[in-house]
This record gives sequence, C-alpha cells and structure tokens, in this order.
Amino acid sequence: MGTTETPRRIVMTPAARRAIDAAARLFYERGIHAVGVDLIAAEAGVTKKTLYDRFGSKEQIVVEYLADRDERWRAFLAERLEAAGPDPRDRVLAVFDATGAWAVDLSPKGCSMVNAHAEISDPTHPAHPVITGQKRWMLDLFTRLAGDIAPDRAGELARTLMLLHEGALVAHGLGIFPDAAAAAREQARALLP
Repeated sequence: MGTTETPRRIVMTPAARRAIDAAARLFYERGIHAVGVDLIAAEAGVTKKTLYDRFGSKEQIVVEYLADRDERWRAFLAERLEAAGPDPRDRVLAVFDATGAWAVDLSPKGCSMVNAHAEISDPTHPAHPVITGQKRWMLDLFTRLAGDIAPDRAGELARTLMLLHEGALVAHGLGIFPDAAAAAREQARALLP
C-alpha cells in the first residue's frame, strides 16, 4: 500500500471493539512490536481466531487502533476549535490548549502517531498512511488558520506552528519539562501578528 492510499477499515462488532480497546491500551503502554495477537485476544476476552477472522492480521489491528485514535483526536479538537470562536488567533491557541488537555488525559507517553512512527517507518506498512495522514492534516489545519492571519506568509507560519506543536508533543512524552503544550502555546502566541 502506498502512502497516498486510504487504508482499508473494518466494521466494528462488539468483539472487534473490545479487541481494539485492548490493543489500543497495550500498544500505547508497551509498544506495537512488543504486543502480540495472543495478548490482545486474552485482554479482549476473544479468541485469536476471532481476531484473525475480524481483522485478518495484526497490521489491520494497528491500522484500526491508529485510525480510531486519529478520529477521536479530530473530534476532540473540533469541539475546542468551535468553542474558540471565529478569531483565527484564538483558534490557533485553542489547538495548543486542546493538545495540552489531550496530552494530560490521554497521552501521558506522548503522541501515539509519533510513537507508532518510531516503530513503523516503512511506507508500505498499511498503518503508515494513517500516521502521516494525521500529521498532514494537522499541517493543513495550521495552514488554513495561518492563511486567515497572515496570507502572505501562511506556509511559513503554519510550518513553524507545526514544529512548535510536534515539539511540545515529544517533550511531553519524554517528560523533558512540565506543561510543554503551554510553553509551545506561548511561543505560538508571540508569533501571531
């Protein structure tokens, strides 16, 4: 599968949902390569055969885990962007506020996409488009917001905001310093004309 293709998704049954929930917890806590299908099945209370019947492969479980996480992040962020109102500066800062809240509550070990990419850098892996697609989506969001603030330098401003955002995620995951998202937010605020 190439990096521009949309990965195949499955319809979630209750057993598949339990499996994805178990896989998500295990993959995030222990790493994708460290977790086998046997452990996912045991944690989800399903058989290994059920996992393979529903997903076909561990790679598809990884796709579903990451795609589900991405969908939840986008919905979480959309709520905060809506609450921020129409001012593009407020909306940029809302991205950093949302990231801070998400990181504390749902990502104590850092960004699941960055963590997954550390294990899955092969562009032919079916989960690779989910990982890179989420980051491209974030850059596109920053580009749209920057275009409303500084149309003549939207690309440059968007890339800088993206670097601040991703740096905050990595710093948070590594525990480099407290509240990295708030520090990145302040740097972003200083950049906004």
